[in-house]
Amino acid sequence: MNIRRLSDTMVNQIAAGEVVERPASVIKELVENAIDAGATRIEIATASGGKALLRVIDNGHGMNEQDLRLAIERHCTSKVTERLDEIKSLGFRGEALPSIGSVAKLKIVSRTKVASNGHEIEVIGGQISDVKPKAANLGTIVEVRDLFFATPARLKFMKTDRAENTAISDTLRRIAIAFPNIHFVLSGPDRSTLEFKSAGNDNLARIAQILGRDFSQNTIEIDAEREHIELTGYVGVPTFNRGNSLHQFAYVNGRPIQDKLVLSALRGAYSDRLPRGRYPVAVLFIKLDPALVDVNVHPAKSDVRFRDPQLVRGLIIGAIRQALGDEGDRSSTTATEDLKNTFRADTFSSDNRAAYTAAPYTAADWSHETSPSRPLQDGFGETQQSQFDIAQQPSARMDTVENNDVAITFRLGAARAQIHENYILSQTENGMIIIDQHAAHERIVYERMKKALYGDAIKTQVLLIPQIVDLSEDECDRLIELSEDFKSLGLYIERFGSGAIAVRETPAILGEMDASGLIKQLSDEVAEWDDMSGLAQRLEAVASTMACHGSVRSGRRMQADEMNALLRQMEQTPGSGQCNHGRPTYIELALDDIEKLFSRR
Repeated sequence: MNIRRLSDTMVNQIAAGEVVERPASVIKELVENAIDAGATRIEIATASGGKALLRVIDNGHGMNEQDLRLAIERHCTSKVTERLDEIKSLGFRGEALPSIGSVAKLKIVSRTKVASNGHEIEVIGGQISDVKPKAANLGTIVEVRDLFFATPARLKFMKTDRAENTAISDTLRRIAIAFPNIHFVLSGPDRSTLEFKSAGNDNLARIAQILGRDFSQNTIEIDAEREHIELTGYVGVPTFNRGNSLHQFAYVNGRPIQDKLVLSALRGAYSDRLPRGRYPVAVLFIKLDPALVDVNVHPAKSDVRFRDPQLVRGLIIGAIRQALGDEGDRSSTTATEDLKNTFRADTFSSDNRAAYTAAPYTAADWSHETSPSRPLQDGFGETQQSQFDIAQQPSARMDTVENNDVAITFRLGAARAQIHENYILSQTENGMIIIDQHAAHERIVYERMKKALYGDAIKTQVLLIPQIVDLSEDECDRLIELSEDFKSLGLYIERFGSGAIAVRETPAILGEMDASGLIKQLSDEVAEWDDMSGLAQRLEAVASTMACHGSVRSGRRMQADEMNALLRQMEQTPGSGQCNHGRPTYIELALDDIEKLFSRR
């Protein structure tokens, strides 16, 4: 078979396979073009999930007749000169419009500021019409109908209208976050209208429009720089997390990306602060010299390559961990709202609720003799009250605790009570806090053991009688191989025959513990390691396991001074807002919220 040159239409259809994957891909390309054109308002309309209609209207600077004719030809663009290391626009490849026109019915109407009228051009399945005059407002209208009509095989792979609409909405949200000064409107007959009004230069206000008010209330601002690479944005406190990664947004020089390096760095920053299967919420903006990043990696432009990837990764992890260490210990407001809603739920039984919903009476019906708020008939003076004096009055007095007036001023307040031998109730100046004693102490022990890993010696306790743990020979081999690393954590083990391990010393901060259970769990964890790479992170996981075994257990009754000592240690421990597994260690309820629950406000 002889080699032959493909037609322009066939070339464009092949390119469309990478550029135009689904309706959301078309929206991404057209909206980016509108942003590059300087638009301040962009309106998008869709029908049938974008398969029947996609229309993007902007008020950018528009195109004249000559530009309009070139715009639908491959590799024609106004955004790149002769160098790919100076790309400052979102688009630059010059492939989107010809690719769309090769698989759909494309119509473009545009007018510049200096022109008295606009111009129109159509591309239907790769067939280009002549440019003709058209009445138009300033800006550009791009209309795409019958997507993939020219490639029916691709049309069969489209998902339901609802799924495609969701993908379009997600794409627009991702773009809108980076451009708070642009007004976006997304509408259609088969969807509810989505509108993001201009927020000027207030990034957090735009983020709140998209991620909700909860994010702005549970966020920590990031602002760091290293070797001319700037990192800004907002990350959620660890207790404010999600079940998937859809709420993670990253941008490089304003370009939305879904780069594995950035997402991996984000996971690393939260590595010991989130439960398994939970994901942090974050919006990160990376700004650097365009010459230091390659955006020409994939036609969709969602992947990038940094010249120094480890520098970027280190900057992200370091900045986020620093921010979490400074401000990340507070509980999320969503946990507080859940607590308030729990108190509100089913407050009244059905019988009581019926009594409270009786028909109201007017002022004319009111009488002091029948009012439910009237005094008792026999009065309730000192004489009547005296018969209740035999009952002991309730008291919150705690004589053994430190000066409560002083303790209340601490961030976590003064311990008032312990309930169910697991939860500590603490009073603060502005409300109350409920603390999970096991989760809180687990974090404290874990942070101490991490310090031991990185240089600080940890005190050990020698077992009077070494504890022998029976294991298989392979399990013993794996543990003995790491015995020197375990010593840095205060755990001294040695071989005891071919199928047993002798535990001779354990960390003093763990107190009395089940050494046998700890060794068996460590053996299971080490067996899952494929190799010894990343040993430091894996030893931190070992420290987490040891901390869990040696912390104050649920069900232990604590004295007042012990509870207050735990609160003071929490205040001095980084990351004390959540345990090693990512669960919150405390929930705070403001006094205003408490009074609202009792209808005092």
